[in-house]
Amino acid sequence: MSAPVTQDVHTIPRRLPEGGATNLVGMTRDALREALIAIGVPGKQAKMRVNQVWQWVYHWGVRDFDAMTNLSKGFRADLARHFTVALPEVVSRQVSTDGTRKYLVRIAGGHEVETVYIPEEGRGTLCVSSQVGCTLTCSFCHTGTQRLVRNLTAGEIVGQVMLARDDLGEWPEKGAANDPTGRLLSNIVLMGMGEPLYNFENVRDAMRIVMDGEGIALGRRRITLSTSGVVPEIARTAEEIGCLLAVSFHATTDAVRDQLVPINKRWNIDTLLDALREYPKATNSERITFEYVMLDGVNDSDADAHRLVELLDGIPAKVNLIPFNEWPGAPYRRSSNNRIRAFATILMQAGYASPIRTPRGEDIMAACGQLKSATERARRSRAQIAAEAGL
Repeated sequence: MSAPVTQDVHTIPRRLPEGGATNLVGMTRDALREALIAIGVPGKQAKMRVNQVWQWVYHWGVRDFDAMTNLSKGFRADLARHFTVALPEVVSRQVSTDGTRKYLVRIAGGHEVETVYIPEEGRGTLCVSSQVGCTLTCSFCHTGTQRLVRNLTAGEIVGQVMLARDDLGEWPEKGAANDPTGRLLSNIVLMGMGEPLYNFENVRDAMRIVMDGEGIALGRRRITLSTSGVVPEIARTAEEIGCLLAVSFHATTDAVRDQLVPINKRWNIDTLLDALREYPKATNSERITFEYVMLDGVNDSDADAHRLVELLDGIPAKVNLIPFNEWPGAPYRRSSNNRIRAFATILMQAGYASPIRTPRGEDIMAACGQLKSATERARRSRAQIAAEAGL
């Protein structure tokens, strides 16, 4: 296995500043076991205690140790002395005309990220952030104009899922079975702020918690991780998470992708595609999703569509065509509907599913590529953003 890809960013430690309590949210089962033993739980009891606390926190959504009624009063008091069950703070909640909900979430250190819930017929998808800001500077993405501050902890990533379940009123009633079917929040996409594979360990631990059958219990096929192409971590994703994979692709030549997705200068299209060909074999995933934002006159020609067909040869794939979601100062325009449909037709005739994504939450800046914390957005004028885009 290759060495992990790292960045010069830090992650806030688990211990919270208020009173020195340690947050249980985001701990793996092994870490929770060690923490309980450290406060005096006998080793022979630790596994049972982990199961009990885990179910209270992640199945029932309980935050108050006194409400964990199958634990002794003494053990509950010990838990309360040493630990807390804390989620990120919801600063604001906006609801779009189409029902999309956008949460501005404040995390440790006063930083902010955005989380988006998208309701659909028969399902609901939560778009989760993994970093404060982003380092990739993709030129079509509003988030990429915000500097990278730090990685989110596993607890801050899981916390986004939990606060959305709070808002949706989706924790089960006491005594109810853990049934993931028919949920309002049925799917997770790691497509919010940040590059998930530049925060691999925290994303992995958070998704393992989400997938755990005695807690939130979302299966791995209900989780999609989107990467811009951090090639060395793609194999690790298959081995250590096993979720579905999406790739922020957006171009059919290295020259164009270098401009749109600058990480391509490090791992070009051929290198990326070689790594992707192995992913479905390792995870038994049906196919990889290629995300392709449609930019007028940049990447939307018939020639681009035909090149994309050639590039995808041998990869079980579908292509999500994303009409560009404009933001103040954006250097691109959305392709016309006719151009997008023509592009999709070429892909479909070649045998690739190519749905055209319906923009959601545009009126509250919650659509794909529009996420950016409100404080950062307020600091920067339209003129500043336009200047940085070279307009």
